[in-house]
Amino acid sequence: MSIDAIILRGKDNVATAVQDLKAGQEALARLDRELCKIIINEDIPYGHKFTLRDVACGEEIVKYGEVIGRATANILSGYHAHVQNIESLRGRGDLQKER
Repeated sequence: MSIDAIILRGKDNVATAVQDLKAGQEALARLDRELCKIIINEDIPYGHKFTLRDVACGEEIVKYGEVIGRATANILSGYHAHVQNIESLRGRGDLQKER
């Protein structure tokens, strides 16, 4: 059985598509030996992220067990999680504390 996405850590709230996914598709995502089924609600390009559950605006985005950003809008389960609704929290001088 082929998978459609990968999840590396149990605390991840996004998965990474390993092939192009289409809206309405039931995607299989693998976490270790477990398979999770997620309904895809919009087209997701290969290599892009989608949410595994509803993510609230301001909530941290966790991929591969690491915080990679913060949601700038509510993102419902199965939707594309990318620059249109996530801001990076790394390498940003505006977020560094003044010394």
